[in-house]
Amino acid sequence: MNVKITGRHTELTDSIKGHVEKKLDKCQAHFDKPMDVDVVLTVEKHRHIAEMTLWANGARLHAEESSNDMYTSVDAVVEKLDRQIRKTKERRNKGFRPKKLAEAELEAQPEPGMLSAEMFGEEQPAQDDGLPHPERPIVRETLDRKPMDEEEAAMQLELSGEGFLMFTNAKTQHINVMYVREDGSFGLIQPQF
Repeated sequence: MNVKITGRHTELTDSIKGHVEKKLDKCQAHFDKPMDVDVVLTVEKHRHIAEMTLWANGARLHAEESSNDMYTSVDAVVEKLDRQIRKTKERRNKGFRPKKLAEAELEAQPEPGMLSAEMFGEEQPAQDDGLPHPERPIVRETLDRKPMDEEEAAMQLELSGEGFLMFTNAKTQHINVMYVREDGSFGLIQPQF
């Protein structure tokens, strides 16, 4: 198991690091290969936030919990990840087939190359000077996982609880983006060549 622990506005003690690693052993028991976990522990005023992103056997799972004690937050986020892992395994064994993905493909496609904030259910900020704002820092993430088909991407997106997922399409070997539309269906953005 490869665990990377980062502390924001808090000092990482050996005690909390040991607690995180001990709790993550519960999740590692579900996998036959070692897993990679990014852990971010943040303190904001009286809130102690534990955020974990786990990569194992081609799956990416993400969870976040907060409380007024860091140990409680870590326990809660590991429990949440454990539930997600069990749910993922059940779906893989049953053969997950998202209904909303097929419905989304039938809807009218936007003009090629035209991406809008409405597609993601967000409004553009009035000021757009092209510079990053201190309130909205840029967080960089890398895409280094196995290619997956659209059904598996839909499952990963649903389990992650995030608004979108960028993945390598197993059929085309191109980068695709799957997102959750306002009506709850899945949208798929593919490059046009």
